[in-house]
Amino acid sequence: MIALLTGQIAHKSPDHLIVDVNGVGYRVMIPFSTYYELPEEGTVSLHIHTSVREDAIQLYGFRTRTEKGFFQLLISVSGIGPKLARDILSNIQPPHLSAALQQGDLHKLSAIPGIGKKTAERLVVELRDKVGKLDTGASPAEAVGRTLPATGLLDDVTSALLNLGYKEAQVKKALAEVNAATGGSVEELLKQALKVLMK
Repeated sequence: MIALLTGQIAHKSPDHLIVDVNGVGYRVMIPFSTYYELPEEGTVSLHIHTSVREDAIQLYGFRTRTEKGFFQLLISVSGIGPKLARDILSNIQPPHLSAALQQGDLHKLSAIPGIGKKTAERLVVELRDKVGKLDTGASPAEAVGRTLPATGLLDDVTSALLNLGYKEAQVKKALAEVNAATGGSVEELLKQALKVLMK
């Protein structure tokens, strides 16, 4: 069981990394919150959750123990698999997720793709007391984002949001509300788009 992975970033995208560990490339699924904090290249250390199914072994990586703790809490809830748990953490940071669960904020939780009202209610019932025991940590530090031409940036962000389960029309509308005309970073545009989508 892999619990920690340290190596060189061979490839970085909003939903996964390829980490080169002594010549072996590990594909690690990540939430946006981890993506924001990682450099474009260099050495990285990730806390790993190893998901084993009959047909696949997948690695989910997190920059902090807090993120991993929240991920493991989420997958303990019936009906929440690793991919959906990762998507939840991509939409809402641990401190805000903790607050939404403790306050029973069903509107905020059910705004996440893949989370209906019943699932949101189940999350609140099962996790309200448990999240209080987790250290939510400080808000993630703003990472220095990579600069891309506007078209490439929009393609990356659109793909990431579609993979999270948002509809194409929702994504187009959200991106129309944020400013990408002059380029910028994928990280910043993702944050802005998610704020619009989670209204």
